[in-house]
Amino acid sequence: MHALVRRPSPRLADGLVTHIERSPVDVDLAAEQWEAYVTAMRSAGWTTHEVDPADDCPDSVFVEDTMVVFGDLAVISRPGAPERRPEIDAAEKAVRARGYRIAHIEDPGTLDGGDVLKHGNTVLVGEGGRTNAEGIAQLRALLGPLGAEVVAVPVSKVLHLKSAVTALPDGTVIGHEPLVDDPAVWGARFLPVPEESGSHVVVLDDQTLLMAASAPQSRAMFEERGYTVVAVDISEFEKLEGCVTCLSVRLRAAQG
Repeated sequence: MHALVRRPSPRLADGLVTHIERSPVDVDLAAEQWEAYVTAMRSAGWTTHEVDPADDCPDSVFVEDTMVVFGDLAVISRPGAPERRPEIDAAEKAVRARGYRIAHIEDPGTLDGGDVLKHGNTVLVGEGGRTNAEGIAQLRALLGPLGAEVVAVPVSKVLHLKSAVTALPDGTVIGHEPLVDDPAVWGARFLPVPEESGSHVVVLDDQTLLMAASAPQSRAMFEERGYTVVAVDISEFEKLEGCVTCLSVRLRAAQG
């Protein structure tokens, strides 16, 4: 198992904030938290590969937004925030070096990787914030031949779809209900969690979840369901609407 990661920019504190009030970011603490995040992934058996830093791009640490990976194809995104588009080239270079085929979202489409939630062959894409209908249509055309079903879902209360919901290994969709546009979209699969940051998990393996330390009640819920939880402090990234999923691109089919 491989993952792309990217060191925080020294300009991290200037990152975009959309749905929350801006608060001061401790860049040095953020760097320490990033190192701890990467260490946690490595300790769980993941090999990490650093994308070249983009020091002039405050949000570049949120590398997940640069692409959507499905099978052996990496679809390079076209971020909805124009300020973030310079982040893309080095990320494409890094995933190409791992042996993936490359495709691109083209103008007028926009798509952020953080809007894409995959489970099996279902690819759910948040529409309404950084990702538009044309971007989703292009993604559907690219992934459909690989057997993916691409489904658009509304997002208006948070920055990205995965700011609102992620999925446990068994397919249960977790989210903090006040921030989920329409919980009925998920049907019986939806499990409400008591904390906003409890909505965000990185599946490290079938029994292990990586999540933020700021959601102890949600952590207890997951442990009661039999999961092992690795909790990391990402407080400085949460100030910029970041979460554990944003900080890496998981490459489960790496070729190189």
